Amino acid sequence: MIPQLRAWHDEYEKAGLTIVGVHTPEFFWEKPYEKVVAAVKKFGVRYAVVQDNDWAIWERFGIRAWPTAILVDKKGVIRYRRIGEGGYEETEAVIRRLLEEGG
Repeated sequence: MIPQLRAWHDEYEKAGLTIVGVHTPEFFWEKPYEKVVAAVKKFGVRYAVVQDNDWAIWERFGIRAWPTAILVDKKGVIRYRRIGEGGYEETEAVIRRLLEEGG
């Protein structure tokens, strides 16, 4: 999913899209901050990434699987949810629609 997120960031950031990656570690060795920083650099991630070691964001948004993409409008309303890989064309169509709406 990271390559697609990078592409959307590059394509739509200037139009108003803000991507926030959330790293919720499944295993204890995925928790150290330094490892997250190294992974961000390794994978060329240029958008914000937050570390969710206590699973607070995961639980708040009702996430149940990796990866999950959630699109939230400017008012904070969840407008789209995609669980799992794929569905990139559908997700991008929703991104475009939300940007056109100004949301």
